[in-house]
Amino acid sequence: MDMIWKSAFGLLIITGSLLGLSLPFGKIATAAGVEPVVWAFVISAGGGGAIMLGMLLRGHGFHFTRHKLRYFLVTAIITYAIPNLLLFSVMPHVGAGYAGIMYTLSPIMTLVFSILSGVRRPNSLGIAGIAIGFLGAIMVATTRGQLGAPASLFWVTVALLIPVSLAAGNIYRTADWPEGTAPTELAVGSNLAAALVLLAGVLVSSGGAAFSPLAAMPLLVLAQIAASAAMFVFFFRLQVVGGPVYLSQIGYVAAAVGLLSGTLFLGERYGLLTWLGAAVICIGVMVTTKAQARTE
Repeated sequence: MDMIWKSAFGLLIITGSLLGLSLPFGKIATAAGVEPVVWAFVISAGGGGAIMLGMLLRGHGFHFTRHKLRYFLVTAIITYAIPNLLLFSVMPHVGAGYAGIMYTLSPIMTLVFSILSGVRRPNSLGIAGIAIGFLGAIMVATTRGQLGAPASLFWVTVALLIPVSLAAGNIYRTADWPEGTAPTELAVGSNLAAALVLLAGVLVSSGGAAFSPLAAMPLLVLAQIAASAAMFVFFFRLQVVGGPVYLSQIGYVAAAVGLLSGTLFLGERYGLLTWLGAAVICIGVMVTTKAQARTE
């Protein structure tokens, strides 16, 4: 475990895979009548709450400062609340696999923001890997979703806002990281802050009745909470070990998991160009991983 905790590649694979599980889980939930904002709340409240409980049981205390509270709120909005709300809103229209591929566009956006903001940037090999991954993402984007059910340009456009928000979050978390604060504490604070924001949105728009469909799917809710809690812990550790640009490539892994799970378990079908694009994305991940190893 200690070896994985120090390995950018190991953290990337684990974090991306756990993130990818949210795609089929979310599609099943929304298909059963759960509103997107409610499922996004489940992820943040359940994941953050589970981590906090574990920390309290180990005797870990929480120390709040203005800096941390600002970090929690900003991270909550641009990293969790907005991307998850967009993701689960577009998923019924484009498919879980295709929605997940929107994550693959975040590395190039993160690279652009990283260069503009002066935050740690990759070497030339890393840039080449991101470019390869981006080419694969473009190949996938042109297919516009499942075979026989192409998404409208409106939903494709909405989906493209997901990587923009994710990229902004990747840069912000590194640039404003509270010095000396453990990744698990930041995971708890930012996710619970996101849960409060989402809860307010649910109560204003739909009221407490919006949570009633969750009672019919306890196992799915528990599975999502477990996956989210584990993902958030590895996510913030990867932020430290790999940096914002490398971390952004969890989207490549998540997209692959989303495509495979959507095809195998949800009956989704995608064209040859989608699968070729996914293969190109995998090549991009391997190149950037090699570039990351050269800088460590």
